[in-house]
Amino acid sequence: MTTGPDRPRVRYLTVAEVAEIMRVSKMTVYRLTKSGELPAVRVGRSYRVPQDALDAYLERSMTGEIDHRAHG
Repeated sequence: MTTGPDRPRVRYLTVAEVAEIMRVSKMTVYRLTKSGELPAVRVGRSYRVPQDALDAYLERSMTGEIDHRAHG
């Protein structure tokens, strides 16, 4: 993966940071990553969520593109 003036660095957030931003539990974040609704990468035994992926998820959520009934 290259970085430079044309390609900004991706910021990765921990599950705890995502949970704090979204004001949900860490388990909710794990469920979202497991279902594929929130992309994440595994680093050792932990997960990291790209900031861009979180921003996109929240944007979709605000516009109603996410089916919340699936988390019932």
